[in-house]
Amino acid sequence: MRVIDHFIAGGTGGHSGSRQAEVFDPNTGAVQAHVALGDQAVLDRAVAAAEAAQPAWAATNPQRRARVMFRFKELVEAEMDTLAHLLSSEHGKVIADSKGDIQRGLEVVEFACGIPHALKGEYTQGAGPGIDVYSMRQPVGIGAGITPFNFPAMIPLWMSAVAIACGNAFICKPSERDPSVPVRLAELFIEAGLPEGIFQVVHGDKEMVDAILDHPAIGAVSFVGSSDIANYVYQRGAANGKRVQAMGGAKNHGIVMPDADLDQVVKDLAGAAFGSAGERCMALPVVVPVGADTADRLRSKLIPAIEALKVGVSTDAEAHYGPVVTAAHKAKIESWIARAIEEGSELVVDGRGFALQGHENGFFVGPTLLDHVTPDMDSYHNEIFGPVLQIVRADDFETAVSLASKHQYGNGVAIFTRNGHAAREFAARVNVGMVGINVPIPVPVAYHTFGGWKRSAFGDTNQHGMEGVKFWTKVKTITQRWPDGSVDGGNAFVIPTMA
Repeated sequence: MRVIDHFIAGGTGGHSGSRQAEVFDPNTGAVQAHVALGDQAVLDRAVAAAEAAQPAWAATNPQRRARVMFRFKELVEAEMDTLAHLLSSEHGKVIADSKGDIQRGLEVVEFACGIPHALKGEYTQGAGPGIDVYSMRQPVGIGAGITPFNFPAMIPLWMSAVAIACGNAFICKPSERDPSVPVRLAELFIEAGLPEGIFQVVHGDKEMVDAILDHPAIGAVSFVGSSDIANYVYQRGAANGKRVQAMGGAKNHGIVMPDADLDQVVKDLAGAAFGSAGERCMALPVVVPVGADTADRLRSKLIPAIEALKVGVSTDAEAHYGPVVTAAHKAKIESWIARAIEEGSELVVDGRGFALQGHENGFFVGPTLLDHVTPDMDSYHNEIFGPVLQIVRADDFETAVSLASKHQYGNGVAIFTRNGHAAREFAARVNVGMVGINVPIPVPVAYHTFGGWKRSAFGDTNQHGMEGVKFWTKVKTITQRWPDGSVDGGNAFVIPTMA
């Protein structure tokens, strides 16, 4: 059976030891490959290759680094269909969604192509008598990315594109559930002209994560995953003196005002709640209609729309979404549905026990709708990460704002309304990092920045955009004076001033 190996120093073959993990085809439930689980020795080899290659890459001028990113983008686009099928075969999302996964990653690559402009420093002439002050941004050195299963192309590209364009070497530790696409991206980077050792892939579980967090040569770590693990990564990495950004879980709310276009809202919710089987940190799993009439009208429109959703295999072009990633995750989602019912939620549409003819062993979960969910329920408080939409009814606008603001997660939120004042008030007051106004999944474009609040993010710097440039670089500030040779500067025993 196929073994997915590490990608170190420009090629595979870095595996040591016998530990492996199974990689499933979520459509059939069958094991399709094994992935090597690395150890400290594997990471040490990757770090050694990065240390050998990074100084010369950092010394390469930004324009030439940008040309590699341009070429890489072209290669990925040429291989879009193949990459999408590979991604879907391990993750389970439908092909169109896999292409979207790759494309959103490429948008950050496009931003990284403009790195010469983004790396420009500041300059002040005449800050003092004959004194000029300027700053420069220099790479951290070696960075690492620990990426999740739900976006095996987008998140590695979000992290690596900016890191590499800034002159760093980058080591990616992808999810062991769907590890093949990052390895192929590494091969395409080499084909694009990236030096060996600048983008590498090491596979593993907690042993590899801890090795990354403890390695003294790795200066910065970016993480996306669950909040508990994000907090662990942040605490351990920071304790070891690393710069860390760790993005966690989410429970995004969609506020529906009485004046909203409910037909459009239903279309938006169908995609935002159930697309990719709900396995998105920017999914919209909670809808908050304001007022009983709004809730009743929305529910009556949601039921037929949800019942019309088609669940199918990843390659079914007519399917709205495919299977979830593993049997364990399918069981976890269904246990949350049962828990919600026990807590008093009304089960309106039940997706448990869904079986697809001819793929009965696949990891499928049907779309589920729960009504009369309340904020004291565990199923509301926690992230389900599946095709489950919960209705939490709010009596008024203030209650709706409070629900999203007080939740432990603060990743994304949306409001649906025709009222500009309500939208403006909501955007200004809600305690959440990313806000959509009549936009159900408010993922910012690549030249802005991605990041949540509260338990959705640990660390002070967000993903991509100029925040990404700041994360992957260090600022050096130079104060200079060039005497003309006729001035006796003498000795100074006090702190210099610019007077």
